[in-house]
Amino acid sequence: MRCWPCLQRRKPVTLPDNASETAHFRALERLYASAPVNRHYESQMEIEGPGVCRIEFVVGEDHYHAAGAVHGSAYFKMLDDAAFYAANSLVTDRFLLTTAFNLFFTRPMKAGPVVAEGRWISGRKRVYVAEARLIDASGEEAARGAGTFMRSAIPLSTLDGYRQASA
Repeated sequence: MRCWPCLQRRKPVTLPDNASETAHFRALERLYASAPVNRHYESQMEIEGPGVCRIEFVVGEDHYHAAGAVHGSAYFKMLDDAAFYAANSLVTDRFLLTTAFNLFFTRPMKAGPVVAEGRWISGRKRVYVAEARLIDASGEEAARGAGTFMRSAIPLSTLDGYRQASA
């Protein structure tokens, strides 16, 4: 069931059926895996449903800053990815771009597994807002963030990782 504001938009983003929605989610997962930056992180992403993303990471000591905890750049990468893909799960034709992101650190992380949970909050036209949180190996929230994501001129269908999944 779609909410009233979603039904009122001029250029609706529609997924004709569950098969198309599922294919889009799997294509985004493969697109994520194909990004060269992800060679630096042991991670696996799953789009759990429209507007919901979960990424499991393993961070190691090679992600540490000089004081012996995970560097903030890794926090940002994990939060941005989860929020971004939660938002892009609602867009079937274009790649989104991060236009702003606010990050709040709540505790330092050490090497081990981390879960990034992303969730779409609002927006269905050109700009989307999504949030994410990081859960560390002890089950505690280590960081939280929210970002805005804008539709780009880049068709998803032109990106190798996405296209391979569609074929």
